[in-house]
Amino acid sequence: MSDLFAAGIPFVCATIVDTQGSVPADVGAKMLVTADGAYFGTVGGGKIEARVILEAKAMLQAAGLAGTGGKEDATAKFFEWSLNRDIGMTCGGSMRVYLEAFNHRAWNITVFGAGHVGNALISVLEKLDCRITCIDSRVEWLDKLPESPKLRRVLLTEMKEFVPEIPSDSFVLLMTMGHSSDKPILLEILNRWKNVKFPYLGVIGSDAKAARLRKDIAEAGLPEELSKVFFCPIGLPLGSNHPQEIAVSIAAQLLQVRDQAVVSGKINKTKDAAASAHLD
Repeated sequence: MSDLFAAGIPFVCATIVDTQGSVPADVGAKMLVTADGAYFGTVGGGKIEARVILEAKAMLQAAGLAGTGGKEDATAKFFEWSLNRDIGMTCGGSMRVYLEAFNHRAWNITVFGAGHVGNALISVLEKLDCRITCIDSRVEWLDKLPESPKLRRVLLTEMKEFVPEIPSDSFVLLMTMGHSSDKPILLEILNRWKNVKFPYLGVIGSDAKAARLRKDIAEAGLPEELSKVFFCPIGLPLGSNHPQEIAVSIAAQLLQVRDQAVVSGKINKTKDAAASAHLD
């Protein structure tokens, strides 16, 4: 289950909760089924498992967890089967099976830049329940990132080309080599802001860099209000300028903003939350 959770793959867990008579599996036997019919574990083999897979796939589709839409709230069901009458087996027993659908959506975080601070930040974040994508134009820096099943590395010469691929629910951080490489990514994101508003957008740097970015936004002909949708500086005002401590302060801010999210998905970004003394 932990691997499926980490990968963000919806699945159904089938558990035998009661049996009567002759059955090929014991109470407590479990089986996991994904939307494509892949399964792990066993609840008796053969025809029983074929039926469980059928019902599990139907549940995922009905609940909209199979990539095909869906309208029903079908996240948990009990099934009672006579193995002879309902399953077509020669066994004369019966079983009660509980099917529960899981759709664990890990916290999406997109980091542009695999430098010292980016590496330190990812080392902190990968211990949390999240999925991280790191984009950089330097393969040697991507190779230095920690090994983790939660991390996806993307090598791109023009990092802004990745912007259309960022999930709309992602927290996005720009911490590349400097202003000249952060700027085109930020402008690309802001050009799309009308259609995709990320719950968190931050650019590493000082107050002076923030002022320069606001000037860049104005010169690009973008609406003035877009200069207020991102954090710069980033991180909470704590710790030193050591990469590891900067990483902790940024991770703390991400958690703070995430936990300020309201049911509608909007973020209450306060001025104090955006304050930081960390420099580019």
